Amino acid sequence: MNLNARKLGSAVLAAATLTGCGTFGASGPRTGTILAARGRPVEHAEIKVIDVDANVAQRILAATRRPQFSETFGEGYPVGTVVGRGDSVAVTIWEAPPAVLFGSIVAASRGGEAAALPVGQNLDLPEQIVDSTGRITVPFAGSVQAAGRTTEEIAQDIVRRLTGKAHMPQAIVRLARNASANVTVVGEVTTSARVPLTARGERVLDAIAAAGGVKEAVSKTSIQLTRGGSVLALPMAEIIRDPSQNIMLRPNDVVTALYQPYSFTALGAVKNNAEIQFEATGVTLSQALGRIGGVDENRANIRGAFIFRFEDPAALPDEVRATARVASNGRVPVIYRVDLRNPETFFAAQNFPVKDKDVIYVSTAPGADFQKFLNMVSSAAFSIIGLRQNI
Repeated sequence: MNLNARKLGSAVLAAATLTGCGTFGASGPRTGTILAARGRPVEHAEIKVIDVDANVAQRILAATRRPQFSETFGEGYPVGTVVGRGDSVAVTIWEAPPAVLFGSIVAASRGGEAAALPVGQNLDLPEQIVDSTGRITVPFAGSVQAAGRTTEEIAQDIVRRLTGKAHMPQAIVRLARNASANVTVVGEVTTSARVPLTARGERVLDAIAAAGGVKEAVSKTSIQLTRGGSVLALPMAEIIRDPSQNIMLRPNDVVTALYQPYSFTALGAVKNNAEIQFEATGVTLSQALGRIGGVDENRANIRGAFIFRFEDPAALPDEVRATARVASNGRVPVIYRVDLRNPETFFAAQNFPVKDKDVIYVSTAPGADFQKFLNMVSSAAFSIIGLRQNI
């Protein structure tokens, strides 16, 4: 009986040992292995390893600052001030008495005798469509450039052309119908639309509202504005939060609502190995660690937390950038090392931005696998004791 128990115990321990040999690997590379990757080639570039501190976090934060709508595009202007091709304009001309060009003669009694008196006259011209060359025609003034001008500029040109022909002429030009001042709203909106602009001065969010609003959550939606050859996107939440970015639109602007589910991947000795989505406004490293439940205190090497990223060369320290070679995507493969044992790191983590497609990896502590082995041996030993009691 005892011999059988000993044989059975030896078999269980051997199985546990063999199983341990096959399964006691870490969930990824060791800290030393990662640090030894410095200088290794990746897509014709070389891996750089950088320790995260406050200076590194501030440099990356500054390099990832988004251009703003207000800086790139500036303010627009209310429609009705600038005329475009296809618009309809109305022109009214006044001539002071004695009107010699547009005036008329009326009969009056002066000292019992009939007399003809000249009076002032106004002329309302029929609405005209600004032609393909951008011009309209005004009697006695000829062909007048209208497209690209304000209504006041057109009126001044008409008055200048009539001076010397009419007596003290005056003119008012009014935009009767807007056919050229529209913006296009497309993308993740309820209804793609061509929205006419008015003298009210529609802004970015006005155009989105006119298209029925966005279909996705505001936090995961970016608004892209295309004006001529300039294209820029900002998180919708940022436009709502900062009114100066809700700029006035201009004719022919294209407003596109983009659904952008940014995400990072968490691997290794963390509470939640998963792909984690985050808002278009971004998250910091401290927020990212919080969203994955932090590190696994039973397995994690708190000196071995890493962020794997293809980094913009502008975000690198000068001494690193001087020797860096970029990959095919124009960026540098960088491994950022985070020492969670250092309290100062947590201040830097509040400013360190996590980017789309980042990989956050926490290596396993050196003694974690040995502890796993001891736990298995202990479990096997208790199984042997139970078997012996039953034999």
